[in-house]
Amino acid sequence: MLNDFFTYQAQTSPHPLAMEISHAKGSYIYDTDGNRYLDFVAGVSACSLGHQHPRVNEAIKNQLDKYSHVMVYGEYAQHPATEFCKLLAQHMPYPLTKTYLVNSGTEATEGALKLARRVTGRSQLISCFNAYHGNTMGSMSVMGFEERKQIFRPLIPDVDFITFNNEADIEKITTKTAGIILESIQGGAGFIQPENDFLKKIRQRCDEVGAIMILDEIQPGFGRTGKLFGFENYDVIPDVVVMGKGMGGGMPVGAFTASEKMMDLLSHDPKLGHITTFGGHPVIAAACLATLQEVTETNLMAETLEKEQLVRKLLQHPLIKEIRGRGLMLAAMTDSPEITNEVILRCHKRGLILFWLLFEGCAIRITPPLTVSNEEIEEGCTLLLDVLNEVQEELKR
Repeated sequence: MLNDFFTYQAQTSPHPLAMEISHAKGSYIYDTDGNRYLDFVAGVSACSLGHQHPRVNEAIKNQLDKYSHVMVYGEYAQHPATEFCKLLAQHMPYPLTKTYLVNSGTEATEGALKLARRVTGRSQLISCFNAYHGNTMGSMSVMGFEERKQIFRPLIPDVDFITFNNEADIEKITTKTAGIILESIQGGAGFIQPENDFLKKIRQRCDEVGAIMILDEIQPGFGRTGKLFGFENYDVIPDVVVMGKGMGGGMPVGAFTASEKMMDLLSHDPKLGHITTFGGHPVIAAACLATLQEVTETNLMAETLEKEQLVRKLLQHPLIKEIRGRGLMLAAMTDSPEITNEVILRCHKRGLILFWLLFEGCAIRITPPLTVSNEEIEEGCTLLLDVLNEVQEELKR
């Protein structure tokens, strides 16, 4: 299969891990050679409830027996999508009550950027350096990493950047600004949390100048930080919330949520202001509803913070300079990209899946499923420490 993989499937990097997957269950992935891997990445934070969660699987199978795609988004009332949006509204602060379902996080970003321009009648968009909001043209335009987008220019115009946590830059948000988009915790930059009420100060500035505040919850969202959404940890309510990854229990999905007043603007002048064929797909929406029910009806979110403390307690090592992030959105920082790369690759060979971050080469991504057990955390951290010891000894030679 590997030969066909490289021959027929387009790649995104020169050296993919190319593990041949047999099956996955819970916190483990199995390859076609019978090897078992403890998954500390969860599909890059997408598999919130691990692999093959029974509640999600049952919801998918039940919906498949009723109907699949029947009409483009927004025309027919379909129970799974409607119930998901209703339950989501019940768990979000007012006035975030209306949700537009799409197919991925980057598509949700596109919709949110369009909404900011539609609401304000302005064109300027502001993002942060080292931000990542997706990889389509609009989302790439607000990516704060020039090396990854230079070759694709020209992108959409009138986009400016500020530095995350730099309060002086807040003044760049003016009456010309349609919206500012930020991650509630910067992901690709190294799991950097807002400091000194940075998000609250952004909120205040947006209120002063009439700009729209968009928060990207694609990675922190759906319980990963101990709250349903990361912004809830920082006492702020944005105008628009962008989500994806963890909301579908491993299924491809995205959404953006705003007030009813804002969202209704997409339906007229012009009508079809945002449109998607497969957004709100009933099978995927059923998986989303089951995932949201599981996250909100259990102790998973509270346990996430307890599991964070266990990881921090166990991962004490000279090669780990700090552990960034919150809940089960963690990054163990080493001194160099070379050390990080070596550790991740060696752990993979020994049965522990870790991963990289997009822009911060020193970071080791640790984002297991929210359902990971304490015993599995201990198993993974023990293996990681063994590899760190091995690398440390080699560095001394």
